[in-house]
Formats: sequence, structure tokens, C-alpha cells
Amino acid sequence: MQYRPLGSTGLQVSALAFGASPLGGVFRSIDTADGVAAVHTALDLGINLLDVSPYYGLSVAETVLGRALIGVDRDSYILATKVGRYGDADFDFSAQRVVASAHESMRRLGVDYLDVLQCHDIEFGDLDQIVDETLPALEGLRDAGLVRFIGVTCFPVPALVSVARRHRIDTVMSYCNYTIQNRNLEPWLGDLDAEGIGVMNASPLGMGLLTNRGVPAWHLAPASVVAACAEAAALCAARGSDVAKLALQFAVQAPVATTVVGSADPANMMRTAAWIEEEIDLDLLRDIEALLAPVRDVGWSVGRPENATPPAIPSAPR
Repeated sequence: MQYRPLGSTGLQVSALAFGASPLGGVFRSIDTADGVAAVHTALDLGINLLDVSPYYGLSVAETVLGRALIGVDRDSYILATKVGRYGDADFDFSAQRVVASAHESMRRLGVDYLDVLQCHDIEFGDLDQIVDETLPALEGLRDAGLVRFIGVTCFPVPALVSVARRHRIDTVMSYCNYTIQNRNLEPWLGDLDAEGIGVMNASPLGMGLLTNRGVPAWHLAPASVVAACAEAAALCAARGSDVAKLALQFAVQAPVATTVVGSADPANMMRTAAWIEEEIDLDLLRDIEALLAPVRDVGWSVGRPENATPPAIPSAPR
């Protein structure tokens, strides 16, 4: 397993991170024992960054992950969770709530500190509140020794950039924005790196777009994107490959700290880790990129409309 620096935190994180949302039954019902085994398999494979949230499965994912971490050396993994989002439409970025949430998460996870604490899906909140209230509350937790580093996550890249310009943060997590189909994050990577901000690339398969199974019913991608990605999957299959494999191999080559993938199946985790060690099929990649060119960088809208465009705010002094 390859390891890379997480911005200027001093942490070395695995090129693959374990995304724990499947432990909450987000995609399908799971057997808890399988979920625990998937976590242990990830750790055995050298994956050292574990990412979770109280939102995943309405706290179930944190509970299962906490069960998996019983007896595991605390120094052997880097634990990241989130605050601010607790349900599909349940957001609370107030200082009081996020501080309470952090303590609740630590109890569920069975730890006495968090390595990374992130404001979850900030596009659904007021960015002024995130900057003026939420992040200072997280800094208070850091000053108390309960949190080592703080960050933000969301889909619209401009919202990430806006907050990073206005407040010192250690990490950002962007999902579905560095894939074969969508690279809206790419133009900002140099700026984020220059500020010492560690970038975590989540959902490299586009939340199902770049898989053989296709997208779930709730997916917000336009029909044109869904259709093009289905064609890409078919082309990969016709060439004896798997579009998910190609997409993952592409994503881990991105100039970011880590790529977050999740599974509650130990065999899937082993297969995923094996894929990134194989040489990418450049001919196939070229053909898939050509097929997806008409929908390249086409995303979708989520969150508050005003958070889709960064305000004209100068870079904050670091």
C-alpha cells in the first residue's frame, strides 16, 4: 500500500481510505459480522484512514466501526468522522450541536480523541455560519485535545474553496469530483496543496455511475450522464474488464492524499486493494475518456444555490 502526506498535518495516509458508510446499511442491509470483518481486512491490507459519519445509517455506521475497533491499537489507524449532518434533511451546524455530536461520536467509536473532524455537506448550510461558528467550535475541541485536525466536506467544489479561503482548515473531502467522468476538483488541487490542505477524494465510482450495477434510484446525475456511463460500463465489459476497476485505478493516480472507497464485504476490500496494484489499461482508458467526452465534468445541483459559486473573497492569511 502506498502512503501519502495529508496536507501539512504530518499524517501519512494510505492511498486508499476505508469509507464506512456501507457499515450503516446505506446501500443494502448488511450482516454486522461482515462489516466488522471488512474493517479488519482493510486494516490488514495497510489501509490506515477510516472515514465515517453519524449520518451514515443514523449512527449505525459509527457503532459498527466502533465494534470493529475494539482491541485494535489506537496508534495503528487514523480516524475521521463528521458533524453537522444527521439525516437526509437534518442539519445543525451550531456550535452547541457540533460539540455534542463529536462527544457522541467518540462514545460510539470507543475512542477518546478524533484524528480528523469534518463539517459534513456544508453546501446545505450557511457558509458564514460554518466559518464564523462551526469551525471555531471545532477548533475549541482541538485546543482541548479531543480533535487533532479539522476540515469540511461537500459536493460543490466552489463551497469548499470559499471556506478554505476564509478559514484555516486542514482537510477537504470532495465526492464525485475526481472521476473519469467528472474532474471539477482538478483545477483547484494546486491551490489547495499550496495552502497545505489535505485533499480526500471520495466516491471515485460516482456513487454507482461507474459500475456495472448502475445508479440507485435517488442518484441526481442527468440522464445523459447516466446513459454515457452505462455505455462505458458496457465497453469495459466487452473488452474483458470492469469499469469500476478502471475508474478506481484512474482515481488513485490523482494528486490527492487519498481516495475513499467503502464496502461491508471483506472480499470486495481485498479485490479493490488488488486492483490498484495492477497496471492500468491505457488503451481502454483512452477509449472510455473519448466515449465520456460529451458529458465530461457534467455534475448536478445539491444544497443551497448560493453555495455553488464562490464569493469574491481574497485568500485568507495563513
